[in-house]
Amino acid sequence: MPLHPVAAQMVEDAKTGRPNAHLLPVEEARANFESDFGSLPKPAIARSEDVEIPVRDTVIPGRVLSDTTEPGAPLLVFFHGGGWLLGSIDSHDMMARKIAIATGCVVLSVGYRRGPDSRFPTATDDALDAVRWAVANADMLGADASRLVLAGDSAGGNLAAVTAIRCRDEGGPAVTHQLLVYPVTTCDLEIGFDPEWEGVMLYRDEMLWHQEHYLPGPEARTDPHVAPLLADLAGLPAATVVLGECDPIRPQGRLYAEALAAAGVPVQVEEYASLVHGFFGLEMLFPEAAAAMDFAGAAVRAAVGTTA
Repeated sequence: MPLHPVAAQMVEDAKTGRPNAHLLPVEEARANFESDFGSLPKPAIARSEDVEIPVRDTVIPGRVLSDTTEPGAPLLVFFHGGGWLLGSIDSHDMMARKIAIATGCVVLSVGYRRGPDSRFPTATDDALDAVRWAVANADMLGADASRLVLAGDSAGGNLAAVTAIRCRDEGGPAVTHQLLVYPVTTCDLEIGFDPEWEGVMLYRDEMLWHQEHYLPGPEARTDPHVAPLLADLAGLPAATVVLGECDPIRPQGRLYAEALAAAGVPVQVEEYASLVHGFFGLEMLFPEAAAAMDFAGAAVRAAVGTTA
C-alpha cells in the first residue's frame, strides 16, 4: 500500500516548516518534541500519580497510570521513545494512558536520564533500577509484580528489550512479556534502515545524530545492551512486536522478531499497512492506529491472564 495520506501531507508540510530535530540544538529539539506530543488530547483514566524512583545514584521521575482502582492488576513498566535523547513521561502520557486502558495493567512510565547529559549505560541502568523498584513497591503501586510486562516505543522499545535481557542475566526480576513498538535493535543502519522511506518521520542522519548523542564512543555500537539484535536471546520472555509498513526502521523490528523466534522465544508480529514511525496511539491522525492498540492490549492481556 502507498504511504498513508495524512503522513504524506505531514512530509510535504515539513518541507516548508521548521528544521528537523537533528538540525537543531538539543534543547530546541526537545522543546519542539514536547510541544508536539505533550499537547495531544489524553483519555481520562482512573489514576494518574507522579512518583519519584530511586535509582543507583539519584532519583528520576515516574508516573503511575491505571484505569482501575482495584488492587492486583498486572504491572507494566513503560519506557518512552525519542532516540534516548528526546521525550519524557509528559510527551508520552497519552500513549501510556492508552496502554493502561488497553492492557488493564498498572503502568509505571519511567523518566530515565537521556543523552547527551547522561550517556550509555545510564538509561539502561535507570530502566533496570526502575523495574526493580516497581517490583519491590508493587503493593504501593496496587500491582501484581508476578505478572510483569516491559514495554516501550522506538528507543523505549530498545530499553524494554535490553532490560528484559538484563533481568534474565542479572538476577531478575522475572518478566512475563515484552511489548516492543517499532523498537530500535541495532546501530547498523545498513541492515536497520529502509532507504525507501527516508525522510518519512525519520532520516538516516537523524538516527546517527541520536547515536552520537547517546553513545560514549563508536565502540558502544556493538554492545548488546545498545544493540539487542547482537545479544543471546535464548530464554527471554515472549514478545509482541508492533510495526508500521512505511517506517524507515521497520527492518530493525522485523530482524529482532526473527532473531527471537530463531532463539526459541515465542513472538507475534503485527505490521500496519501505510503507517509510519510514531503512529502508535495517534488514532486522531491515523484511525488505523486504533487496531494496533487493540492488538497490543489483547496480546498483553493474554500473556498476563486478564480479560477485557
